[in-house]
Amino acid sequence: MSLLTITTSILLVWMLIIIALERRYPYTAGLKLFREGWWLDLVWYTLIQSYFLKILIFDYIIQPAESALGLSKEGYLSHWPLWALVLFFLITHDFYIYWFHRWQHHNKILWRTHEAHHSVKTVDWLAGSRSHALEILINQTIEFAPIVFLLDEKTAAVVVPIKALIDAMWGMWIHSNIDVKMGKLQYFINGPQMHQWHHANHREVFYANYATKFAFFDWIFGTGFLPGLKPLKYAILKPREYGLPYDYPRDYFLQHWFSFWRFDVKKVENLPWLKPYLEWQQTLLRWMGLVRPLKKALTTEPPSLNTTTQMPPTHS
Repeated sequence: MSLLTITTSILLVWMLIIIALERRYPYTAGLKLFREGWWLDLVWYTLIQSYFLKILIFDYIIQPAESALGLSKEGYLSHWPLWALVLFFLITHDFYIYWFHRWQHHNKILWRTHEAHHSVKTVDWLAGSRSHALEILINQTIEFAPIVFLLDEKTAAVVVPIKALIDAMWGMWIHSNIDVKMGKLQYFINGPQMHQWHHANHREVFYANYATKFAFFDWIFGTGFLPGLKPLKYAILKPREYGLPYDYPRDYFLQHWFSFWRFDVKKVENLPWLKPYLEWQQTLLRWMGLVRPLKKALTTEPPSLNTTTQMPPTHS
């Protein structure tokens, strides 16, 4: 059995475990498995986008760069133990993600490559897959290029799928709708508690909880937020709203177009020839009784916990 088959099997089992735990111990009660945007996240982002970006990143960016630099047989770190290599790339990549992610929330241009990820209004195991193609292109190139460059081909062929598996499992975990109390462990590693707050439509957390795996980056650099952990004391222990404080397209192609050219979302989505295309999945699921009718889009100012942080850049 190949390593790819093993990692894929582990990921599928992990997905089923996460879904089962969401049903049994929900962070936000009453959420549907087939929630708004599930087709978009599963089919367009998880399957189609991931497939084509993998080919683009490895076959047309990393491998040509590796050959041009003459690194294919060097393997500078290949003598390290496997566990040390995986841990090294996990920590260094998370350190990069922390700062790039933080930059995305503070820069108006980079925010447009990240707002799709925050547009989901139901944060669950599948929500983490919704990321702009350009964001994935940048992050995964920077993630996997050092592995290919610093290891020989045989070692890289082992480390890459293991690293990708951990990324995917951790992404499902931190976005999962599981009410888990990690206590002081949240000072060190990231979990659903902290990341649910990162996706909350509250001013206070637009600039908090940037790390994906190692929460200590947030606490060290002053961006950690989790009510109940010292020194934070808030009466509100769970977010009230998720998503963006402005209208955002529901379609994969419109979301990417919106990142380059702002348009009136409601006007475009209500075009007679476009509306049936946008709503056929929800119409089918409502007919089957699997989802509730869509709620009205959030147009009011997001709730506040009475602090002074600002909203993310949303200018056109």
